[in-house]
Amino acid sequence: MVQMSKQYNWDLSFQGWVLSGFGFGYISSQVVGGTAAIRFGGRRVLLLAVFAWSLATFLTPFFAHFKNTMIITRFFLGLAEGFALPSIFQIFSEHVPKEERAKAFSYLVSGGSVGQVVASVFCPHLSWKASFICFGSIGLAWALLWLLFLMKCDEKPKLLEHAFPLPKASSVHWSEFISHSSLLAIYVAHFCMNCSNYTIMSWLPTYLDRIFKAKPDEMSLTALPYVFNSVVGVIAGHYADYLISRKSWTTLSVRRTMTSIGLVGPALFTLLFSFSNDVALAVFFISVSMGLCACNSSGHLSNHVDVAPNQASLTFAVSNTLASIPGVTAGPVTAGIVGYTGQWKTVFLLTSLINLFGAFIYMSYSATSQVI
Repeated sequence: MVQMSKQYNWDLSFQGWVLSGFGFGYISSQVVGGTAAIRFGGRRVLLLAVFAWSLATFLTPFFAHFKNTMIITRFFLGLAEGFALPSIFQIFSEHVPKEERAKAFSYLVSGGSVGQVVASVFCPHLSWKASFICFGSIGLAWALLWLLFLMKCDEKPKLLEHAFPLPKASSVHWSEFISHSSLLAIYVAHFCMNCSNYTIMSWLPTYLDRIFKAKPDEMSLTALPYVFNSVVGVIAGHYADYLISRKSWTTLSVRRTMTSIGLVGPALFTLLFSFSNDVALAVFFISVSMGLCACNSSGHLSNHVDVAPNQASLTFAVSNTLASIPGVTAGPVTAGIVGYTGQWKTVFLLTSLINLFGAFIYMSYSATSQVI
């Protein structure tokens, strides 16, 4: 974003709308993706999602010089990515046993963080066009490998349905997804988590560039939050499953503890980040914040398959739709607040308070008994 905005003279407001273009697309396809995963199978939907978003990434440099097409490209990128996580949740709900779910979700989140680390390290040393083409190509190659995997499981004609049987269409009324307090607690926690995550992921490079005048090698430090996120997420996932398997703690106690750490911890360290006057210290604080946030993968994110084991893709789709609202608003709202107040501290204070609110609601209303 930094290189593109300088080349095309994008002001802070337009940068916000470019970032939000992804959010508009992402929020539009969650429920559709969850429904498709149940109807056609998570593996198939995941293949189409990865192919589509990789193609959108690959084509971005060819449309970036037109403002409208840049936003449209970002919209389609988000639209395709919106199908991915509901599909993965459906795969996990069908194939991962209860005592291993926290680990599975932690590896899922950590895998995303590894990708962020690679991007944060290499992108500052590449032209922005090369970055889009490179990562788009990697995604297309992955989609080809996944297709070959599916075809290998279908070596004999007309055996795809046997290899990957289609789940039955859902007969659950839509009101069930918004009428249980335990589900609403998950939705609130997810929404609050994403308020801080979207703000950090979207604006961290710009913040370091404007506040600290960070150089390209210092921009590579933005990989550290994702390193912390990946490592802590895996450790938390294994420890959470250990507690559950040993019957040391109840599943509910583990989910609540991990969610509290994942929301309260980032709230405190984000505030420390906002008051830092040294780039290395600031990155350290935000790295700890993102690391603690990874505990949510063993908390409310794993809670979906506890309360709705047969409808996890749809409950997650509803949750992620609501939690993607900050993805739409974080860009323009942050730009508006900074433009009006002339400072970033207000933004980080607001996200910290939202995190604390989410922790309170989840601790008060969460459950692990099946409701759908």
